[in-house]
Amino acid sequence: MYPRLLTLPKKHHFFLFGARNTGKSTLIRAVFNPEKSRYIDLLNSAIEDHYRRDPTILANEVLALPKHIQHVIVDEVQKVPRLLDTIQMLMNDSDKLFIMSGSSARKLKSGGANLLAGRAFVYNLYPLSARELGTDFELDHALRWGTLPQILQCDSDLERQEFLMAYAHTYLKEEIVNEQIIRKLDPFHKFLEVAAQSNGKIINYSNIARDVGVDSKTIQSYYSILEDTLIGFMLPPYQGSFRKRLGQKPKFYFFDTGITRALARLSTVPLIERTHAYGNAFEHFVILECMKLSDYYRKDYRFNYLRTSSDVEIDLVVERPGLPLLCIEIKSSRDVNAADISSFKQLTADIPDCVAIVLSQDKYAKKFDHVTVLPWRQAVAELFADAGSM
Repeated sequence: MYPRLLTLPKKHHFFLFGARNTGKSTLIRAVFNPEKSRYIDLLNSAIEDHYRRDPTILANEVLALPKHIQHVIVDEVQKVPRLLDTIQMLMNDSDKLFIMSGSSARKLKSGGANLLAGRAFVYNLYPLSARELGTDFELDHALRWGTLPQILQCDSDLERQEFLMAYAHTYLKEEIVNEQIIRKLDPFHKFLEVAAQSNGKIINYSNIARDVGVDSKTIQSYYSILEDTLIGFMLPPYQGSFRKRLGQKPKFYFFDTGITRALARLSTVPLIERTHAYGNAFEHFVILECMKLSDYYRKDYRFNYLRTSSDVEIDLVVERPGLPLLCIEIKSSRDVNAADISSFKQLTADIPDCVAIVLSQDKYAKKFDHVTVLPWRQAVAELFADAGSM
């Protein structure tokens, strides 16, 4: 197991959310002593049925636990959302600390759960970051296959392809069909492929609806499903004061580069440097790295993108409390020159008090007027993980 950057509290109730196979259960088992914990695995159908029939039975079981049991761990709590009512009562009536993991916030919302009204902290776990992989990290491998923990255990490209295909199938079957989120699977299946092909692009609901064969409102609900089940996230347009007219539609990114390629049916296609596909995958990966570290280190940063009416774009606009606005351009080039960033330089010159950074595969930092080009891995660590700021 690779050491994870997320630090979990041992003296407070908390939720740990994350998509399937990000390593939630593995992390919890590694951090909390099994001899001092009661573990409830709701992925076990018999255990799920036990609590679904009578969620209040948990109270009787917890109140009977011996004193040395300190934590009650409920894995995949969204399977039985009504358990949260009992857990909230037990937070007052028992001395146990509750740890709840889940891969779907949708089921908690539909069950009327309120995340225990602030009584529990909330954390997110993502696929492995470059920082967590350390010397085992390989960029091209991460761009093509992603960084889910299990993908690192595969021994061949064929095995990696099979895993990613199985993951997509499991998601469709378990998260969508079994939980009856939608009635018709075929349009949603087509939507996933189109959404993956549109990853990182500004969403045009009408065009996607036409490709999938449903209406725009249905497409919006499909994207909500992906967000609620933690398969991806919206990157909204920047709304700050700026004299140029800005776009108003969000982008959408899947949570892992490998899953994105699998859903787009590109797992068997190699990624070749200096191609458009490689550049898109690199941009996607770096954005994911920035957001992972920002969340793990509790930075409370707000992420956006910016695009003007003349189609000049900034890949990431990061609002940082107490710090200047951070504008980031992402280039997969190994030797960024002034011509490569002329539009970015011109646009950021019009944004007052912003820090303009280009993240690339350059080996050394370089400066073009007010724009600094930095090796991406160094910059991501300095800007989103460590205490230092630029």
